[in-house]
Amino acid sequence: MSKQSISLIGVPTDIGAGHRGASMGPEALRVARLGEKLTKRGLQVHDRGNLAGPLNPWQPPTDGYRHLAEVAAWNQAVFTAVQAELAAGHLPIMLGGDHCLAIGSIAAVAGHCRAQGKSLRVLWLDAHSDFNTALATPSGNIHGMPVACLCGNGPKELVQIGGHVPATTPDVFRQIGIRSVDDIEKQLIRDAQVQVFDMRHIDENGMKRTMELALAGMDADTHLHVSFDVDFLDPTIAPGVGTTVRGGPNYREAQLCMEMIADTGRLGSLDIVELNPAYDKRNQTAKLAVDLVESLFGKSTLIH
Repeated sequence: MSKQSISLIGVPTDIGAGHRGASMGPEALRVARLGEKLTKRGLQVHDRGNLAGPLNPWQPPTDGYRHLAEVAAWNQAVFTAVQAELAAGHLPIMLGGDHCLAIGSIAAVAGHCRAQGKSLRVLWLDAHSDFNTALATPSGNIHGMPVACLCGNGPKELVQIGGHVPATTPDVFRQIGIRSVDDIEKQLIRDAQVQVFDMRHIDENGMKRTMELALAGMDADTHLHVSFDVDFLDPTIAPGVGTTVRGGPNYREAQLCMEMIADTGRLGSLDIVELNPAYDKRNQTAKLAVDLVESLFGKSTLIH
């Protein structure tokens, strides 16, 4: 059996975020030896280097959006890069960068699924639902809007990336670990009927039952995309993010989450986003992220 081929795509920008620093995320993941550790797992790893895009002008919002033209340019670059890797039969791992970049990556994955006749399942591991709009957002930061944009609710510059509007529908998402949602955003999520497994659900049902529900109904024709925002994790174990929210999954819960995803054998693409080395301590959050990604690719605590 040939080795699974993985492509690392660095996207060094904090264009959609409210804090500077996520632009350093790709390098922090490389310093934490992501490529080497996946190679050790028997995967064929290609590091494609970093995409290029506009600098962050650090401007206030215009019509409810900050840096819309620049966000669109970066996401178009992500879309093109992820699309190319999928077409070549590789599993793309986008090294962010902030979470606005998921618009480009998931639009590419959704297009790939349509072309291949596959169904798409997106696990959105995050403290936030990222379903904001210009009317709902307090900040205008587009990293709070990617799910809404992918579902067709956003500015045309972002909604039309990939050429299929909407890029996805709300039913493909399973949001896990959610614990910080703006008031108007809550209503938008309810109206769209996004499946949300928030921290209360995890507290009451456990991570195992939560993941069983989130992964239910997949079959051999399902492409599973994981969009892993590092602020999904509790900040006591993952301080290196700009938007920490207390009360997230602990180390064992996060490991179980990743191991259960690996057990499906369906993982087809991955985002790692919002890692902010400026807030980290000795790169511990990047090392933890790499450790969890290893589990996504089959590293287990079990003795086989």
